Amino acid sequence: MAQRPRGQRAVAVVGVALSDCGRVDDATAYALHAQAARRALADSGLDRAVVDGLASAGLGTLAPVEVAEYLGLRPTWVDSTAVGGSTWEVMAAHAADAIAAGHANAVLLVYGSTARADLKAGRRTANLSFGAGGPLQFEVPYGHTLISKYAMAARRHMHEYGTTLEQLAEVAVQARSNAARNPDAMYRAPITVDEVLSGPMIADPFTKLHCCVRSDGGGAVLLAAEEYVPDCAKPPVWVLGSGTSVSHTSMAQWADFTVSPAAASGRLAFERAGVTPAEIDLAEIYDAFTYMTLVTLEDLGFCAKGEGGAFVADGRLSVDGALPVNTDGGGLSACHPGMRGLFLLVEAVRQLRGEAGERQVRKAGGRLPELAVASGTGGWFCSSGTMVLGRG
Repeated sequence: MAQRPRGQRAVAVVGVALSDCGRVDDATAYALHAQAARRALADSGLDRAVVDGLASAGLGTLAPVEVAEYLGLRPTWVDSTAVGGSTWEVMAAHAADAIAAGHANAVLLVYGSTARADLKAGRRTANLSFGAGGPLQFEVPYGHTLISKYAMAARRHMHEYGTTLEQLAEVAVQARSNAARNPDAMYRAPITVDEVLSGPMIADPFTKLHCCVRSDGGGAVLLAAEEYVPDCAKPPVWVLGSGTSVSHTSMAQWADFTVSPAAASGRLAFERAGVTPAEIDLAEIYDAFTYMTLVTLEDLGFCAKGEGGAFVADGRLSVDGALPVNTDGGGLSACHPGMRGLFLLVEAVRQLRGEAGERQVRKAGGRLPELAVASGTGGWFCSSGTMVLGRG
């Protein structure tokens, strides 16, 4: 069980679920929120009356208020932190602290997006930037899109450390290998390094398969205080430690393109959990682009800075590899409806419970994994949230 300071309660993830994901043309984003929430509550075995906290972002003008109304909840603790893809790890950290301190008993994190369906139906356009206000006004006029910022960072890592396109492509290949074992993944057909490299160029050095898929979908995670665990339907997964960090919004203010804010959030999470990267059995990492996986592995301490290219070789990231990463196929192959960090937590919990089916990670002797890390990234490495989870 997670150890808390005297007088504070231990916190567990007691319910997780995904809504329908992939290609969902007949549901609203609100409906996906509700579907995921109902499934997560059912997974926990707890009654909805227990939920007194809600965390939501990315929908409507007043996200947690509108979502709470739609779900029929009246929470007394809310969070609407919006820091991109790391939102959910940051929210989970806030929720765990609130529960530990007695400010809430059970907090529901819930998300839903119809990004793909809206684009196909013409209800929205593809995002080229996050806007042209504030400090971003100095970059947007030059066509500096979100993807180009990741591409620049990848190029810098290649220049600084000799990382190759083939090594980056390996991340996509192994993510697809994991997705092949996930019946719910959007893309499951195997791909090769050559196929990644020969695809259409999106933003140098990223070809299409270096980039995440666009999907619909949602998810929910329920965290609760330790006294609720005996009433739950599933074994608890304990929150052992977490860390959050922000870095920059203007590229000119990013001190080093080869270091992400996970270097800070990861260090804090591991220190607070009392474990080291070497003890981790699997990692769920935000992967909107292949470079994100590689550099986050370095910054979390799984390998030294500059050694990520060599580290991801030889199938290391596959379900059967030395360090299984993004075991559901990740954003590169499974699904990516935007702000994917919640999916990382869901997959980590399912793996620790032994519920991942064909893609289940096993330790020596067939034992279930005991420790997992989920690390979300927001913006263009603007923010990071990292959480260490442990099986009860």
